[in-house]
This record gives sequence, C-alpha cells and structure tokens, in this order.
Amino acid sequence: MVRAWEADPSALFERRLGRSAEELGNSDGNDECPDIWQLDNDDVAVIGRDLTADYRSRLPHGVNLAPDERLVVIPGNMLSAAKKDIPDA
Repeated sequence: MVRAWEADPSALFERRLGRSAEELGNSDGNDECPDIWQLDNDDVAVIGRDLTADYRSRLPHGVNLAPDERLVVIPGNMLSAAKKDIPDA
C-alpha cells in the first residue's frame, strides 16, 4: 500500500520551534528533553514521552495509529511557546 505521506529519515534538524525544555522549566538538565523541531524538508519532529500503549485502546473515533506510529505527549507550554514559529495555514 502506498501512503499519502511518508517520513523521510534523511531529513536534518533545521530549527527548534519554540523554546527548549530547559528554558521552559520542563527539564532537570538530565535526560528529560521534550522538544519540537522543524526539519529541512519542512516536516516536524516531536520528542516526547511515548504513551502509545496507554492511549491505543481509547483513541477517539476516527483516530488510528499505524503499527510504525507512536503517540507522544509533550508539555502544553512547549507547544504554546512554539506558536510564534509555526506559520498559519
């Protein structure tokens, strides 16, 4: 089956959207690093906690996860901080 969109694993990190986890108080300086990055092909990479197993059985109607997809959660203040860096559609 051909997908309408496929992630390009050769895309490079281009710029952070918003502020770092440390700047927002979402990291203790160790390995806690949720983040949002624009890639050089304009796709977006999100680093968050993998909660796929916790949410898979209670996804809203019409929401599906392919076997190779993961549901990640990031702090709400991180997405809010990225708003200025995300162009309107």
